[in-house]
Amino acid sequence: MKFDRSRELQRRSHALIPGGAHTYAKGDDQYPLEAPGFLVRGEGCRVWDPDGNEFIEYGMGLRAVTLGHGYAPVVEAASRALAAGTNFTRPAPLEVALAERLVGLIDAAEMAKFTKNGSDATTAAVKLARAYTGRDKLLYCRSHPFFSTDDWFIGTTPMRAGIPRAASELSIGFDYNDASGLAAHFEAQRGQIACVILEPAALEEPKAGFLEAVRELCDRHGSLLILDETITGFRWHLRGAQALYGVAPDLSVFGKALGNGFAIAALLGRREVMRLGGLDHDRERVFLLSTTHGAETHALAAALAVIDAYEARDVVGILERQGERLRQGVEAAAREAGVAGHFSVRGRPQNLVYATKDGAGHPSQAFRALFLQELIRRGVIAPSFVVSAAHDDAEVDRTVEAVAGALAVYRRALEEGVERYLVGRPVKPVWRSWN
Repeated sequence: MKFDRSRELQRRSHALIPGGAHTYAKGDDQYPLEAPGFLVRGEGCRVWDPDGNEFIEYGMGLRAVTLGHGYAPVVEAASRALAAGTNFTRPAPLEVALAERLVGLIDAAEMAKFTKNGSDATTAAVKLARAYTGRDKLLYCRSHPFFSTDDWFIGTTPMRAGIPRAASELSIGFDYNDASGLAAHFEAQRGQIACVILEPAALEEPKAGFLEAVRELCDRHGSLLILDETITGFRWHLRGAQALYGVAPDLSVFGKALGNGFAIAALLGRREVMRLGGLDHDRERVFLLSTTHGAETHALAAALAVIDAYEARDVVGILERQGERLRQGVEAAAREAGVAGHFSVRGRPQNLVYATKDGAGHPSQAFRALFLQELIRRGVIAPSFVVSAAHDDAEVDRTVEAVAGALAVYRRALEEGVERYLVGRPVKPVWRSWN
């Protein structure tokens, strides 16, 4: 497999673009050297690189594409809107249509505000909570990997260069499924917490009573509960993971799957809180998500078509079924290769990731790079095992065959040394202080 055109594009991109990409998770340091540097086209669950190599893809646009690349009804809806103009000097009726649809879907939502990405929406939620409560501090779930590109969150990570320490000192981390630890933070910061922000779930499911305890603590201490459903929304349940788990947030954020790859995110919430960003109150005004491109018509039309697709088909059921088929196949392949103690799959079926360990049982970026490298050689690109509804049985079974081949090499690398099989350097974690 050759990557000549990718190599030339990588050379040019790094000369012009910091990191060579616009998302850290898509950067070259996240992939082995023997990998496509760019992708030029997608159809269903398959993608093609500039050199004509074809791959079955997982991760699907960082979990944004649940229906498959180029899903015709979504593309057609967006195209019709594009042809009529994407941006006007007054709002478009599509803004009302999508707001009505989402408020009708999400039980805890009474108002909606649109933007282009989850980072802006979570930051807007934090701002609303601070304005509503008159408090500055927040509690964020440090067990969950990402909430926003803004200072209040990035300042808590190893990549804190350029962020004033004072900005992140207002953000206090707590652990998922640790209700007593969260309660202790509330007591230590009594009367100072504006909000709690967390994903309803990620790789770990909520323990019985945990989310209910979070809701009760917020109510007891006068703080708002923000659920970041950027990933879980539409993957766990059409009405959000909040419907699946039975918890009602004050504010919630939806994105990624909402547009099936089109750039759209939504901040939803109680009218009493959301109205602070509007015109019908007598409190101090909140500058809330005022963006030139936040309500482009084609993205709104795409989101409406996505909701139509979910209501016409059991998309969540398909994701669960295909993810479980993949999980069982991969786990069987790991047992057959004798590496089950060094390679594992985690998460809900529709949101699977894998973990790689070395011979001593320690997490290993070198073995992750080797596994990625061997999958790519076999026609699969999989930074995770996150499926879409376009992954049919044949694609999943073909993937399991590729995994079996990759894990056979993994077994030999455990015995003989990973450096004998990995071409070039290991991949690196995104969250690190130095390159």
